[in-house]
Amino acid sequence: MFKHRWFYWLWLIVLCLLLGVIDALRSHGSAYYNGVYHLEWWTALRWNLSGWIVWVPLIPLILRLCDRLPIGRENWPSRMLMFAPLGLFASSIHTLFPTLVELILEPSFSKLTRWLSLNPYILLTDFLFGLAFYGFVLAFGQARNYYQRYREEELRRSHLETQLARAELRALKMQLHPHFLFNTLHSISALQLEDVAVAQKMMARLGDFLRLTLENAGLQLVPLRREIEFLKCYLDIEQVRFGKRLTAVIEVETEALDAPAPNLILQPLVENAIRHGIAPRPAPGLIRISAKHELGRLKIGVSDNGCGLAQNGNGAGGVKEGLGLQNTRARLRQLYGSDFGFDLANGAEGGLVVTLDLPLNSHSAESLNEDTAPQ
Repeated sequence: MFKHRWFYWLWLIVLCLLLGVIDALRSHGSAYYNGVYHLEWWTALRWNLSGWIVWVPLIPLILRLCDRLPIGRENWPSRMLMFAPLGLFASSIHTLFPTLVELILEPSFSKLTRWLSLNPYILLTDFLFGLAFYGFVLAFGQARNYYQRYREEELRRSHLETQLARAELRALKMQLHPHFLFNTLHSISALQLEDVAVAQKMMARLGDFLRLTLENAGLQLVPLRREIEFLKCYLDIEQVRFGKRLTAVIEVETEALDAPAPNLILQPLVENAIRHGIAPRPAPGLIRISAKHELGRLKIGVSDNGCGLAQNGNGAGGVKEGLGLQNTRARLRQLYGSDFGFDLANGAEGGLVVTLDLPLNSHSAESLNEDTAPQ
């Protein structure tokens, strides 16, 4: 909240002193009876200032506990039971510390007890005021914690929307890339002289590819069948370019077709396999896409028989991720937190194997579609 710690503590001290002065005015005024102030002003000021100054260390303690122990709908009974003893403790300190100060300044214990016996309401009202103020600080701390979590969720959603927009823009740029578009249209044009039916089919797939990209714009999650449909359009177009050099095998269990999957998550992985695994080699290339439902999670695999990824220079046996793979990992982290798997490994017989392990019941992820879907 404050950039400088000293300003934070200064603000706390000023606040507590101000509350002490206000409370002293209340105590002094309430002791007025029959034209006489039965509680001296300096005594009231000393008593209340010493009672409120104890909140300087107590307020940060309460706020920190609010950050560590947020209260929600599901846990509020247990959390309130945890916070109640702290409230009683803080209110007791607020009430008894002035008594200790008075004993130090006025060592006569009998005088203090006689004064308190004439003003029994002081201890009771101090305790109740301390309890009420503790409730206010607790409510403020929980409200601040809720606001911070809300801001973090908004920031996370903003990051997801930005990453999705980049993925969509990347797909559109790929669609409209002069080289890609020229090769695709050239292949279709050549097929017009050799096989009109195939040329028409490829033109239709190009239209489907563009349509699916626009239909899913703004969605974070789509059924896996939509991802597979989009991927088939992309592969059909690429197979026109590569001909017999590219073979794609898609193996998806029926139970996994309706599972929620991140929008535009497979196409970058397959594009990476074609660009870095298949295109540089004259030999025939094979890309295998698999998906299955296993123990409440969605397991997706993308593998090729290409060159694989270069080994890291540290001798650890890891692989070096390109920008596309790094962006995919970052997007999954924003979408699922730490509850996902994204593994890269060079295949035993060559090529790269990419494995995704995604949760099927991610409420935070599913809610994103409601917030980011186009209206």
